Amino acid sequence: MSLQSLETDFLIIGGGSAGCIAAMRALQIDPKLRVTIFEKSDIVYGGSIARGMDALNIVAIPGKTTAALYLEAVRAGAAGIVDAGPSYVMAERSYALLKEMESWGVTFPKDEKGQYKTLKYHVKGEFQTAMDEPELKAMLVQRALNLGARPVNRVMALRLLTDNGKVAGAIGLNVRTGQLVVCRAKTVLVASGGVSRLTLPNSGYLYGVYDYPGNTGDGFAMALRAGAGVTGMEYTQRTMLIKDSNMPLLAICVTRGAKVLDCNGNVIMEGEVNNINAMNEAFTEGRGPVHIQLSHLPEEKIREIEHILFTTERPVNERFFGGRHIDFRKQDIELWPTEYLLCGGHGLAGIRVNERAETAVPGLYAAGDVASVAKQHLTGAFVFGEVAAEEAIKYMDGMPDPVINEDEVNAVREELQQRFTDKDKDIDVRELEHKVRRVVGDYLVSPKNSHKFELWKYWSDTFRDDFRHVAVHNGHELSKLYEVENILLCADCSALAGDFRKESRWGECHRRSDYPL
Repeated sequence: MSLQSLETDFLIIGGGSAGCIAAMRALQIDPKLRVTIFEKSDIVYGGSIARGMDALNIVAIPGKTTAALYLEAVRAGAAGIVDAGPSYVMAERSYALLKEMESWGVTFPKDEKGQYKTLKYHVKGEFQTAMDEPELKAMLVQRALNLGARPVNRVMALRLLTDNGKVAGAIGLNVRTGQLVVCRAKTVLVASGGVSRLTLPNSGYLYGVYDYPGNTGDGFAMALRAGAGVTGMEYTQRTMLIKDSNMPLLAICVTRGAKVLDCNGNVIMEGEVNNINAMNEAFTEGRGPVHIQLSHLPEEKIREIEHILFTTERPVNERFFGGRHIDFRKQDIELWPTEYLLCGGHGLAGIRVNERAETAVPGLYAAGDVASVAKQHLTGAFVFGEVAAEEAIKYMDGMPDPVINEDEVNAVREELQQRFTDKDKDIDVRELEHKVRRVVGDYLVSPKNSHKFELWKYWSDTFRDDFRHVAVHNGHELSKLYEVENILLCADCSALAGDFRKESRWGECHRRSDYPL
């Protein structure tokens, strides 16, 4: 089994929004710094935005909103469970971020008065700021590469390395060849996203999920094993998405005047997009499916929505709606609840960090959907990517090169060699993933109760025993087995956290039948 060895100053795990901007910021501060990015797919397309974005959901524009008002808004949106420090820092730095992005060439539309176009997304204040940049990810990647960042594509990080309790690098796996990659680093940023593949989507397809399908909780698992903490794992979140395509629509349409109706034509959401409970109640009470109605909007507003959907927010929407002969001027858009996920971008789950993006492990930082900054969205990924880079450079100043613990490397190498065989093994890794995610949906999502959590313990042990019987023929299947292992560990954390929170909170995200209040 071959092994590739690398050395760097700043290792970034995940080449999405947070990872790319962290690389940019680090190299802006110190152009001589060695910055390496492990990306499980290809850095050009990897991550949740993949291509473009239609808005920065959180910008505190001077004279219009404040960081203090945002803190009130996010506290209300998160039902009181907020770590105030990181959320305040994010809002405080958000306007400077917008101006920086403008300097890259990102377009933020303005109204006839020359003011940034803002939309009502949160329960208080207009923090969502419209953006029109269909090539945002490519722009980020190119800037990072021009500054000197070194991406290592098709490498999935498996384990963090430590030296006397401090981070010392990471071990990765080439998802095509199965080769191990060992990278020694003075400091590490985990920016590998949340857990998109927690339960099955209503389509039944393993990868037909709302968020980036490569996000399988790898960062959560690595941080836990290295000694960092996670929090908010009981916040099992799902949303209402376009039927059969599982793509988002609410924040784009409802903020621009669309209405959400139940099957009886009753308006259940208008003017704000945070009342997901109303849509869940409609389904629970038999008033589903729900629909988004745009036909009452003026033509220019419908064209604005189409422009966003078809050029910036997942352009495949145009082909999808065209194939179904759906004209927004005549037909409503059907929505359905789909898979549950764990995420710090849209939810509360993630690696515990402070306002400096620090974890409990010295030299280890976290940013983006993998970090527990409540409902931070893209703004949080960008802000804390920059914060992590700034703090990492301070940390490594004068630090000696870490020492690689060969025992840690050998343990991973032996485990990999044991798995990389099909001798006396007959379970397909895709079948195991399907079973794990189906059972997570049976026992760890609302309505929850202690009896379900107890049943999950049995299934968790059973699945771990099944790992010994999974046939692995190539690097791709081996990486999938590690992904299922990470999903399972995150599910265990969700079960523990869910049983500990003996109350119902956040609507369908944590509704307990044995503790209904």
